Amino acid sequence: MPGLFDPITLLALAVILLVSFPVHEFAHAWVAYRLGDDTAARQGRLSLNPLRHLDPFGALVLIATQAFGWARPVPVAPWRLRYGPRVGHALVSAAGPASNLLMAAIAAVLWRSGLLRQLPFDLDLAVILFVSINVGLALFNLIPLGPLDGFAVLSGIVDARTARKLEPLSTYGTYILLGLFMLGFAAPQLNILGLVLGQGMRLVTRLLLGL
Repeated sequence: MPGLFDPITLLALAVILLVSFPVHEFAHAWVAYRLGDDTAARQGRLSLNPLRHLDPFGALVLIATQAFGWARPVPVAPWRLRYGPRVGHALVSAAGPASNLLMAAIAAVLWRSGLLRQLPFDLDLAVILFVSINVGLALFNLIPLGPLDGFAVLSGIVDARTARKLEPLSTYGTYILLGLFMLGFAAPQLNILGLVLGQGMRLVTRLLLGL
C-alpha cells in the first residue's frame, strides 16, 4: 500500500472525496428524482457539490484504509418511486455502485489510451488508486446487507416472497458488517470480508487497466 502522505496518494484520495463520493450520491438522487421521488432534491442533494454529501467520519475511514469510506446517504421515499417501492428502490440503489464502476472505467480508458500520460507529471499511481478505490466502493456497496445498496438491489431482483424472507439482512446487516470488521481486525487470517473484497478489487482493476 502506498504511503498515506505520499502526494500522489493524497491526490487520488482527494479526487475520490471531491468527485467519486458526490457522483455516487448524486446518482442515487438523480435516479430517485427521475422515478418520481423528489425527497433528495428538496434537501439539496441533487447536486455535485461535495459539501452537500460529505460525511467527515466516512472521509477519515477512506483516508485511513485507502479502500473504503462513505458519504452521507441520500434520503429516499421508496413508496413514491415508479415501479413500486421494491423495484424502484433497487434501481435507485444500483445507481450509486454503477456510477463508481463507470468512473473507474472512464479513468481506465483514458489511462490505457495514453492521454493521461501526456500530462507533465506521473499519474500512473493516482489513476490506479482512483480506479481500484472506485471498484472497491462499488463492490462494498453491493454487499447484500442493509444499509448497503446491495440489499435493496437484491430485494428488487428476487420475488416479493423471497424479499420478505431477506428482511433480517436489513435489520441486522449493520451488526453483521461490524462483526466482520471486528473479526478481521482481531484475527487477520479470518478477515473474510477483506480477502473477498480485496481479491475482487484486484481482479476488476487489472481487467480495466489491462495490467
